[in-house]
Amino acid sequence: MTPPPPAARDGGVRRPSRAELAGAAGGTIADVGGPGLRVLFCGINPSLYSAATGWHFARPGNRFWPALHRSGFTERLLHPSEQAELPARGLGVTNVVARATARADELAPAELVAGGVVLAELVGRWRPRIVAVLGVTAYRAAFGRPRAAIGRQEHVIAGSPVWVLPNPSGLNAAWQLDRLAGEFARLRAAAGQ
Repeated sequence: MTPPPPAARDGGVRRPSRAELAGAAGGTIADVGGPGLRVLFCGINPSLYSAATGWHFARPGNRFWPALHRSGFTERLLHPSEQAELPARGLGVTNVVARATARADELAPAELVAGGVVLAELVGRWRPRIVAVLGVTAYRAAFGRPRAAIGRQEHVIAGSPVWVLPNPSGLNAAWQLDRLAGEFARLRAAAGQ
């Protein structure tokens, strides 16, 4: 299910209503990208807000887009509605699990493992230079890597090196924006901007 973006109002973007958010539960959003990416960013799963809008990392307070900009991946701060601009910059976005939930902790461990298999198939088709998983706990569960830490991994997915980044959710208080952007910048350097 890929719902249309919310209607614009006064030059801005309308926030989804409570009914739209409730209706987004279990929904999915389309991957952004294709073959030959420098970095394929992989979230844990879409939030209800993202599923309601059709945009990755769309929930206000999510720090993905600001970290992407502050780290130098983008020359300006992109709004989630501009996600289609990412492939021209060699960037893409997907999720480990396609099913939208209110919180990532609603996912069963088996869903993460199954999502890891689906992600490996996508990586095999697209062959990004680096796969960046945003969330160390989800990465550990999906790929059976209980000791994984933030940064480059020894593990590869379908031949592509893996880099684990902190979850950019506003709920991840341990990683404030400047520190998060620093990790994104380390990835950018490794990806050869």
